[in-house]
Amino acid sequence: MNRFKFFIIVLVLISFKTFACLNGETKILKNGEYVYIDYRGLVPHGHHFAINDFPKVIKQLDSAYTKTKDIDYLSDKGYLLIVQKKYAEALNLYLNIEKISPNRYSTASNLGTLYELIGENQKAYTWIKKSIGINPESHNGSEWLHLKILEAKIKNLNDVSGQFLINTDFGSSGVPQTNLSKEEVDKLAKAVYFQVNERISFIEPKDKIISILLFELGNLVELIGEHENALRIFKSARIYGYNKDILFERVINSARTDNVYFRERAVKYGSQLRALRESKGNIYSNYISQIETTIVILSGIIIVLLIFSIVFFLKWKKLKNITSAS
Repeated sequence: MNRFKFFIIVLVLISFKTFACLNGETKILKNGEYVYIDYRGLVPHGHHFAINDFPKVIKQLDSAYTKTKDIDYLSDKGYLLIVQKKYAEALNLYLNIEKISPNRYSTASNLGTLYELIGENQKAYTWIKKSIGINPESHNGSEWLHLKILEAKIKNLNDVSGQFLINTDFGSSGVPQTNLSKEEVDKLAKAVYFQVNERISFIEPKDKIISILLFELGNLVELIGEHENALRIFKSARIYGYNKDILFERVINSARTDNVYFRERAVKYGSQLRALRESKGNIYSNYISQIETTIVILSGIIIVLLIFSIVFFLKWKKLKNITSAS
């Protein structure tokens, strides 16, 4: 076997288990144009928009509507206007579509989104509720959470909690706890992911509700067992403004658990490599030595990250106490 190929194959085997990659959810316009292709998994990155020339695509959609009178072309144009943050123009377009062809799901959903983006949350609630009535399974069945978010905004809840938003909590210790079944955890994680991923495409840090949802999503992903991804999500929660001590306790727990996972993998692959060496003699001894070195390096990096997380937490807590005292 080619030395380079052998080395790459084994590196893949011992690499991190859930690197994000594309080919997640996609949105394709009526004219076949790709709007976005998202990352797979439960780590929100926001939509990665693929269109470079918006005026050109909008002109194509206008032309197609003129020829066919198919409302889908107008609706797609409205979505592109939202992506460009031309909210007033998009709002007028969708209200006009509602007059031409009432009770379309996409119209109600996009009007709900638009009203939320411009701060008219009561109107947003009305339209999202209408969209759910038209299509209860819309947005992967996550629009109930959209309503809860809007309810919190309408009531102006300064002390809004994860419990209020997702109807459950994960305790107050460093390890998230739940009475939900595995199926319920998976379903809730997907719902929270969808709503958060949609929001961070349009809303920059900091945002209180997004930060809370990211924190709760991190808890769900930790419960699923994706410790590395939980760490990524907790980091995003901090970026969006979540600053409670429990966040750092959960970070330390996820890092510690991830370290155990990789240590076990290192032991497992170490045993496999020794067996391979014994069966093949010295044929691959040089390759195996390189791989063993890689395992040691990876383990060292994980330990350093864990120590860094603990030190960062302690320094952050000390700074917080000093600030509070002053």
